[in-house]
Amino acid sequence: MLLPRVMPCLLIENEGLVKTVKFKNPSYVGDPINAIKIYNEKEVDELILLDIKATVEKRVPPFQLISEVTSECFMPLCFGGGVRHIDDMKKIFGMGVEKISINSYAHENPTFIREASRYFGSQSIVVSIDVKKTFSGKYIIRTHGGQRATKSDPVTFAREMEKMGAGEILLNSIDRDGQWNGYDLKLLELVCSAVDIPVIALGGAGNTTHFGKAVTNAGASAVAAGSMVVYQGKGLGVLINFPTRDELIKALR
Repeated sequence: MLLPRVMPCLLIENEGLVKTVKFKNPSYVGDPINAIKIYNEKEVDELILLDIKATVEKRVPPFQLISEVTSECFMPLCFGGGVRHIDDMKKIFGMGVEKISINSYAHENPTFIREASRYFGSQSIVVSIDVKKTFSGKYIIRTHGGQRATKSDPVTFAREMEKMGAGEILLNSIDRDGQWNGYDLKLLELVCSAVDIPVIALGGAGNTTHFGKAVTNAGASAVAAGSMVVYQGKGLGVLINFPTRDELIKALR
């Protein structure tokens, strides 16, 4: 039975595995290499690895860490963080990464997505969109790890990125990050209905039921999770884990 993709989304800071809450207060979780070895054993569909400080600190992607990760990772890998140049992308793809996620730079320089997709193929280009709801209830995009507000709404920007050649959208709710209370289904539905490319839901997953709602109710093509795949539960200790296939079939069929 072919199921929608379900993937861990791992955040790294100073080459350590961390987890945030609403994009703030990153807590150390462990060694990303050890986590990846566990996910290999659990045969997850795909893995997302994001350096959350590369852009903020104005530095290049952590090439050495990426090399170490790809030597251990047996599943398709999407990397994001600090990517601003075609040459950097060549280097990362050359290490064995299948997809690269562009976030802040896609907003700063939208035509870079067109250039990258023409060079590497749209299937390898993911545009990551971090979204926060204002006091008035309006959705706006924030960049640089959620630190900078923009005037862009996610629907319009997602459509623009699709036209530029993005192969997928990684849609992340800042408000739901680390909350365990489910994805923002309204946000997901707005973006999913506006584009024809796959949308990966991120931000808020607390159990497999949330996966099913994102796919069935909101139209997500895939789902990603952070807290629930690195912790035992809300308020509990670290435990690198992943749902069994039977659990996923029950939630997603």
